[in-house]
Amino acid sequence: MLSKKVGEVVEIKKQNGQIDDIRVKIGNEIFKSYNYPKMTGNVNIGDKVLLNTTAVELSLGTGGYHYVISNLDNMESNLEGKGHIMKLRYTPMQVRVDSVEDHESKYHSIFEKFESLNNIPVVVGTLHSMLTPFAATYKRLNPNKKLVYIMTDGAALPIYFSMNVDTLKNKGLIDSTITFGNAFGGDYECINIYTALITAKEIAKADAVFVSMGPGIAGTGTKYGFTGIEQGTILDAISKLGGRPIAIPRISFADQRERHNGISHHSITILSEIVNVKSEIPITLYDGEKIKKIENQIKENKLDKKHKIAYIKNNRTKDDIDSYGLKVRSMGRNYEQDSEFFDSAASAAIYITENK
Repeated sequence: MLSKKVGEVVEIKKQNGQIDDIRVKIGNEIFKSYNYPKMTGNVNIGDKVLLNTTAVELSLGTGGYHYVISNLDNMESNLEGKGHIMKLRYTPMQVRVDSVEDHESKYHSIFEKFESLNNIPVVVGTLHSMLTPFAATYKRLNPNKKLVYIMTDGAALPIYFSMNVDTLKNKGLIDSTITFGNAFGGDYECINIYTALITAKEIAKADAVFVSMGPGIAGTGTKYGFTGIEQGTILDAISKLGGRPIAIPRISFADQRERHNGISHHSITILSEIVNVKSEIPITLYDGEKIKKIENQIKENKLDKKHKIAYIKNNRTKDDIDSYGLKVRSMGRNYEQDSEFFDSAASAAIYITENK
């Protein structure tokens, strides 16, 4: 189940204190690898490192790199930080975090006093690549509002792996991050989606919240076998706590797979079968056959009977992205190659701005 090899660090491309982009030599080959210094300590050129090589050997896409398990030339490490809640529990890589709900946390009492999210807008995506266009448009329209990102454990677990999050935080487009479940590394650590939502409102003081998994998604080509199905239960949790559940539908006309053409079968399954509460669904207005297909999918699956569908005029996505010097890519495609996908996320930002 786990493939391991020993390699030598031959180059350090980038370090930011959270993730090291390094090159390792195994035999006569050089491989791209990642090291998380907060988990496995620092590495230096020449160090021998034990690597998890499983993903590369399986030729995976996202996550298809080697990861440092241990630095064999620097085995000493210190237990740093606070907290007694474990993530990656009962695995060799389990880490402790200072979870906000913990009885020793200074925020502990907030959860006992909580009453409601008070209708705060919470936008839920299914792919990490929806975050950047949403944040760019939201912050350009609302430069003085606080945007909080909640990262689920549906894909990458260390938030450090997301270059998008690092870029958006450095540019001031995300004000705070929260990780829950077995995801870790956010500004605030939580145990589940409910306490993560409470944290966003009561501790991070969010004006709007965006929720999605980190980079990567597991899919099987089956109706229910994909990690993005979590969108349904998250929308339910938002409603339960008194927030506004807003769903970004996955829309594309560039994907060659018929099941992902127009509104993806993933979104149709979630919104027609999985989510139990009425949600708000912004849909970008297009001309011609594209909007006809989307409207037919909505009617055929009775999404308009179950949810509030809002059609949004949006001709600003690319300009918003470019104004901050950002790059977007999803499933290997950039904005020009799959504009409808990124428009869908930006339209949600327009929608919550215009409908307060």
